[in-house]
Amino acid sequence: MGANKPVKLTEAQVEERLAKRPLWSEAGGMIQRTFQFKGFLEAMRFVNAVAELAEARQHHPDILVRWNKVTLSLSTHDCGGISQKDFDLAGEVDTMQ
Repeated sequence: MGANKPVKLTEAQVEERLAKRPLWSEAGGMIQRTFQFKGFLEAMRFVNAVAELAEARQHHPDILVRWNKVTLSLSTHDCGGISQKDFDLAGEVDTMQ
């Protein structure tokens, strides 16, 4: 069981991965990105699609909705910080828009 536990990335590893995902940034021990849509309904469709993906991956982001903007914040509670699991989900979400 412990063998599958995600490993917390070092600050250097986080920076290296963020360089490949320039729309994401680090904030408060998480990676986050804000997506913008034409309106509220489009934003909510995106949130629902992210929810389906997150549930399938068993990795659930914090989601903040402000009318046509959706901010996703990712961290891995199991390791107490940012892991590769966060960047994997970020990459999948990036292909959704």
